[in-house]
Amino acid sequence: MNVVTRFAKVPTYWIDQASIFSLIWFGFIGASVMTRLRIHFAVTLLSDQLSPKWVVRLRALATGTSLTFAIGFAVVCWLWLDPLGIASHGFDAQAFASETFNFLYTERTQTLEWPSWIVNLILPIFALTPTVHNAANLLEDLGIARKREQAPLTTAEGAA
Repeated sequence: MNVVTRFAKVPTYWIDQASIFSLIWFGFIGASVMTRLRIHFAVTLLSDQLSPKWVVRLRALATGTSLTFAIGFAVVCWLWLDPLGIASHGFDAQAFASETFNFLYTERTQTLEWPSWIVNLILPIFALTPTVHNAANLLEDLGIARKREQAPLTTAEGAA
């Protein structure tokens, strides 16, 4: 649509920004879902050479590392968003920014004029969902929780 409107010399610039934000949100949501379903990219150079017993251990180590990253990312998001700090300023973004130099709540997006903190909410959402997904995966890897059956990505009827 943007190509057509630019060609007609009536560009709608907000479409560019909306499409970029949509791509970013869907990318983070997709990455989180892929983590839970274990369909993300993996380099199997090492695990192809190991016994099944060691593959299980290596998978648990990788999942534990991912869980550690997700928890660390959640902590960073908490510090960045500083919900207690903005609340202590009575949700006055200007007062909060002048004292903490955290301008997240005062900035707006360029074209859409949305508050930038709303657009950036995907980051704490992404921090929390992989934490939950990796914790569930780790419980399965360690044998504490039973693995659930996954539906196949394609079915025999739908395959060409």
